[in-house]
Amino acid sequence: MHAPWSDPARALRARSVGVSNRGQGWKAFANRQPESERHARRAVRFGKLSSQAAVYFCAHEAKLELNVRINPIRRTFVLALTLAMSAALASGLAATTQQADPPYKDLKLGFVPGPYEDTFRKGVAPILERQGYRVKYVSFSSGLEANNAVFTGDIDANIMQHSVFLEAYNQRQKTDLAGIVHVPTPPMGLYSRTYKAAADVKSGARVAVPNDPVNLERALKILRDLGWIELKPAANPIDVTELDVTSNSKRVKITPLESAQAPRALEDVELAAVQGNFAIYSGLKLTDALALEKMTLPYVNVVAVKKKNADAPWARDIAAAYKSREFQKTIRDDRFYDGFRLPDYFD
Repeated sequence: MHAPWSDPARALRARSVGVSNRGQGWKAFANRQPESERHARRAVRFGKLSSQAAVYFCAHEAKLELNVRINPIRRTFVLALTLAMSAALASGLAATTQQADPPYKDLKLGFVPGPYEDTFRKGVAPILERQGYRVKYVSFSSGLEANNAVFTGDIDANIMQHSVFLEAYNQRQKTDLAGIVHVPTPPMGLYSRTYKAAADVKSGARVAVPNDPVNLERALKILRDLGWIELKPAANPIDVTELDVTSNSKRVKITPLESAQAPRALEDVELAAVQGNFAIYSGLKLTDALALEKMTLPYVNVVAVKKKNADAPWARDIAAAYKSREFQKTIRDDRFYDGFRLPDYFD
């Protein structure tokens, strides 16, 4: 029977577990695996195991012992690696979640002619864009169109009306729009290209007023506060007509027309009650008005959405942006907004 060391391949395998091919192999195995070596020698002596098999047996036992010694280190390494990978995965998921906020990123907002779009672009949009929103601006020629677009879902919100007008629209159209935050609003004013002061207005002057009941009431209250007319007490704003005028000491001739046409009507009439947004859009200055309305909170404009969206994350973010110190500073630092009725949340 030939010695196991005569085969180079086997000798190499034996050396890998500490066995020398120069006669030191058995001694090495005896030092590392005494019990295994003695069992192997006994098996060879009684013919139950060949010399070659004995070498393999001892080598296998040595490998097992080496693995047992290494496994605790390996287990510690694997555990540490697993924890590190879990932490990295959790961090990645958190980052993905953070990047996905807000879940509703695209906002479509409606505006009619006036300062509200510029105000939004300048003071609100930068705040929302830093939060990941993308804003699309949609223009409408009338408030009725803008409200219908919100109700049908063509846009998410509009910014152009006060709460009284909104409630009147809901009642007449059987809709459920709701205001979520007030916005800086220019008051309605009485303008003229004929007169420089209200005291100069002659009896019988023609006055253009809005033809929708809600804004007609605002115009009639300006005339009442000037002492020119008297109104029925506690008239319902959504049902007001010229018939609610009970006295007309100035004998002004009241001419209802579409609100957006009021600035151009100044070429044909002596006076016009012009909503603040249309006045600014047409180049009229609040400081040039003969008189400004005494604007109360129900007539301060709002951001309007469908009622079911009033508490949506994106709606809350819009409201928060308007109420932020950053927005308030933007408005107060711009003289353009002198004369605007500011919401109560302004400091």
